[in-house]
Amino acid sequence: MQSSVKFGTFLRGIAFGAAALLGASVQAQGSGSTVITAARYIDVLIGKTVDYPAIFVGADGRITGIADARTVRWGADVKHIDLGDRTLLPGLIDMHVHLDGPADIGGYNGLEFTDSFWGMTAVKNARDMLDAGFTTVRNVGSDNRNDIGLKQAIEAGYAVGPRIVPAGYALGATGGHCDSTYFPPSFEKPDAKLEGIGDTPDELRYQVRRQRKYGAEVIKVCATGGVFSRNTEPGQLQVPENELKAIADEAHQWGLRVAAHAHGTSGIKAAIAAGIDTIEHVSLLDDEGIRMALARKQPVWFAMDIYNTEYTQAEGAKNGVLEDNLRKDREIAQIQRDNFRKAVKAGVPMVFASDAGVMPHGQVGGQFRVMVEYGMTPLQAIQAATKVAAEALDREKDVGVIAVGRYADIIAVDGDPLANVRELESVDAVVKGGVLVKGGG
Repeated sequence: MQSSVKFGTFLRGIAFGAAALLGASVQAQGSGSTVITAARYIDVLIGKTVDYPAIFVGADGRITGIADARTVRWGADVKHIDLGDRTLLPGLIDMHVHLDGPADIGGYNGLEFTDSFWGMTAVKNARDMLDAGFTTVRNVGSDNRNDIGLKQAIEAGYAVGPRIVPAGYALGATGGHCDSTYFPPSFEKPDAKLEGIGDTPDELRYQVRRQRKYGAEVIKVCATGGVFSRNTEPGQLQVPENELKAIADEAHQWGLRVAAHAHGTSGIKAAIAAGIDTIEHVSLLDDEGIRMALARKQPVWFAMDIYNTEYTQAEGAKNGVLEDNLRKDREIAQIQRDNFRKAVKAGVPMVFASDAGVMPHGQVGGQFRVMVEYGMTPLQAIQAATKVAAEALDREKDVGVIAVGRYADIIAVDGDPLANVRELESVDAVVKGGVLVKGGG
């Protein structure tokens, strides 16, 4: 009886596989518009390589089927993108970028430029990130809502870049990291708060509503002081737990997730307790913070930028970064990296977050090396920038995996990134929504 059941299951498996392959073939000969082939692709859900993929893409840019390229056929009307003897991966996701922040302009050097200059630089920075293999980015704060405008320009075809999840203005406390802290009071309007600034739960609830009203798809709050602000220290708690909770509750009511800039120990724990979704930087993490993250019923992800200090310390002074900012970066850099290792070992969910803008946007792939150096396997580092990031974005139906129904956002590298993650420092081809935007066969 048991053998009969196993044999029946075996036959059903054959029938299912044949039907799936036939379905892909029929789609390819019918309305499907594109097929992408290569030597192999990495299935980031199971952590294994699949040989000879033929990935079919519909007119809407989403994957309609995946088959074995050695056996499937497609019609002459189907566009073929042949990426040769390469390895395919899902398009990468960076969860912490500033597209309107050129890395080579620091400190007061920015006063040489007019207000609209920064939005113009975002166009090139977005293209650099796309060419680096990042087909989706989360922009966590920009002046003048440059991230929202750029997202609209890319979607309307006026610019080329990744899918952008914008925050608009970051929220924060008066005099805190997300406020303007570089100028005397004569530079400000009397008794006027800058956009995004609030000092009570109600004021910050209003700011959540205001950012959403004008196009924000994620809310960013600066819970602690920071490295690149003036008159703040990374360890300072600046937005207390009750205000963070008001922000999280309001954002979640509107269906938005929340990212909290939190270097300091108290800010990290306050953000976790308040229900914030992703904790950014997480530099001065302690063991209790790790326990809180693991114990929380609602998922929480850490977004730790552990690569950019190399650029800051090498080039920052030349770019105009003030010595006080360089000091803060030096003081926390190694602590943050060591705490990254501790969090990975403990099993805290981690997403790829570069803080691009602190370093050049085209160089962010270099962080994979450091993530592996500080405790991740190459697969874990890749998953942090694909499937795990998609979960943290709440975009699991759209990006992060090469799978039917998701966008055909795909990158290709010559080697095997599961063996050498540094392959991701130089991406050879990029496909966004089934369209080849970099490289070729």
